[in-house]
Amino acid sequence: MPRAVAGTKRKDHRKKILKLAKGYWGRRSTNHKVAKDAVAKALWYAYRDRRDKKGDFRSLWITRISAAVRAEDLSYSRFIQGLNKAGITLDRKVLSDMAMRDPAAFSAVVAKAKAAVAASA
Repeated sequence: MPRAVAGTKRKDHRKKILKLAKGYWGRRSTNHKVAKDAVAKALWYAYRDRRDKKGDFRSLWITRISAAVRAEDLSYSRFIQGLNKAGITLDRKVLSDMAMRDPAAFSAVVAKAKAAVAASA
């Protein structure tokens, strides 16, 4: 009886790993044993960073809003407090975009937030 080996399965798996490692430096792109670890690490980083990206963008939006609000003589936290009290439900992505592309409309929103903070004090 002939000996059974995992021929095509093994070769296909190795080819898949090396294909994923294409463009890596040195043995990481040509040697299966090394490429396997490099690909596993790269896939983990990609998975983790897809989730981290959401927080990174939120931080960017907050920084942009804060800079625009400071120009209007208001702190970021007071601005958000004013928005909540005024019942304005724009998210940070929209506010950031508005601050960059439409400063006049953003100034109007800031004025409403300022008025709401002043009314509650």
